[in-house]
Amino acid sequence: MTDKPWLNEYPKGVPAEIDANEFQSVVDVIDRSCEQFASRDAYVNFGKTLTYAELDRKSRAFGAYLQSLGLKKGDRIAIMLPNVLQFPIALFGALRAGLVVVNTNPLYTARELKHQLKDSGARAIVVLENFASVLESVKDDTPVEYIFTTSMGDMLGFPKGAIINLVLRYVKKMVPAYNLPDATPFTAALSSGDGMELDRPELNHDDLAFLQYTGGTTGVSKGAMLTHGNIVANMQQSSAWLNTISAGDEVIITALPLYHIFALTANCLVFTKFGGRNVLITNPRDMDAFVKELSKTPFTAITGVNTLFNGLLNHPEFSKIDFSNLKMTLGGGMAVQRAVAEKWKKVTGVTLIEAYGLTETSPAACINPMDLKDYNGAIGLPVPSTKCAVVDTEGNHLPIGEVGELCVHGPQVMKGYWNRPDETEKVLSDDGWLRTGDMAKMDERGYFFIVDRKKDMILVSGFNVYPNEVEDVAAMHEKVVEVGAIGVDDEKSGEVVKLVAVRNDDSLTAKELREFCRKELTAYKVPRYIEFVDELPKTNVGKILRRELREQYGEPKNTE
Repeated sequence: MTDKPWLNEYPKGVPAEIDANEFQSVVDVIDRSCEQFASRDAYVNFGKTLTYAELDRKSRAFGAYLQSLGLKKGDRIAIMLPNVLQFPIALFGALRAGLVVVNTNPLYTARELKHQLKDSGARAIVVLENFASVLESVKDDTPVEYIFTTSMGDMLGFPKGAIINLVLRYVKKMVPAYNLPDATPFTAALSSGDGMELDRPELNHDDLAFLQYTGGTTGVSKGAMLTHGNIVANMQQSSAWLNTISAGDEVIITALPLYHIFALTANCLVFTKFGGRNVLITNPRDMDAFVKELSKTPFTAITGVNTLFNGLLNHPEFSKIDFSNLKMTLGGGMAVQRAVAEKWKKVTGVTLIEAYGLTETSPAACINPMDLKDYNGAIGLPVPSTKCAVVDTEGNHLPIGEVGELCVHGPQVMKGYWNRPDETEKVLSDDGWLRTGDMAKMDERGYFFIVDRKKDMILVSGFNVYPNEVEDVAAMHEKVVEVGAIGVDDEKSGEVVKLVAVRNDDSLTAKELREFCRKELTAYKVPRYIEFVDELPKTNVGKILRRELREQYGEPKNTE
């Protein structure tokens, strides 16, 4: 046991190894839950509840309809939805039909969406009508054949759903005009599929379940190939950990977007396995409405990123909520700040448990014990059936307390990057060890601590921003000579993007360049700060030295 000191620290009842073979696929888990928990509430959104029986029927109907179009096992389908009831229906329907789900950020710009649809080879897409105009602008340059459009209120019943749709379209004007004449309304697909038989395909651990896009260590967004085996393993690993505090009938607040790997696995899939109730928060930025929802929901669990917890704690009504049912608060996606964790414990009485994972690990790799008394600054212990190691540049395992690159080995580690064997080779060894790009150390008890990031990735509210991508966009401006992107500290988001640029025309302002970037980048990737300089620090072969950029220009300031 000396090579796995963390096993001595495992909470009582957590096994060293999980049984990944209990389920052959994610669909096995869905089927069992829908049958076992048929009468329970599965998902709640805007006060409307979807039971496991309804989820079963509607997702089967959608899956059957997809098959009736000729979509078959292994075909890719993009889901471009926020946290609404349509998400789990589309997700489970697609998986039940044997399709590979490509989770797509609804806030993607046309350029980002086009890349993902082309790269994944998606034949179908489910899109909220609020974002349909973006799809319209790129669809002819993608392999998409089938489009399903849906409105925010479609699953909320009458009259609530109709009122919400009218308000969004005509009062708030949140649905830009679009023209997709061949699109099928999502509700029509469900109605048609309701009378069809779902032909359940044979699925096993090696079949792909998701292409989950991430920038990895470079700016080009790549699809991490997550198999049914990867996801089942991570569900089993997380379940083993949660069993120490869960009675099964849990109510979890899902404010992080389900298209993000953290909420996808931790909230959507793991809590479906438990027969839990997922309360979907569509717009957590509306803090007033979010806190109001929390105040009327006796919730037992909540997941989030540091930014989210901090936002809640700073809302005047949050501390008045009844936290007597709360058993678990799980933080991931970005580092949890000690001040936030300590304030959370003070207000709620519950420890904010930090976990660590990556898209490439489905995502859970390390987690702190659920009975942790106080925040400890660690990312926790490797989950069951998982090995973690700290290595030097040669790949040698380093002793306790020394800092090196964190590597992860386990059944949840991705198959590789979709159609990118060269990129896969950079991070995945022949014997299955994943290089995370994060610098870490391990203490004598087996707890791991992140020290620094080897990657130049910028982490904005838990979302990865890759400097190359921001630089590529900014460099397209005719008045920009060269540019470097770095992350600078931000109290709200953890980090925000700062651009350091050399211009060939002094008339170029920070505002003009920021607006130029805004046309091509999702909001969280747009530079908050832009500073113009005479030259950028570079190596003798001309490569920009980002570390020096950070040292010289790491202050959050703009050039006026």
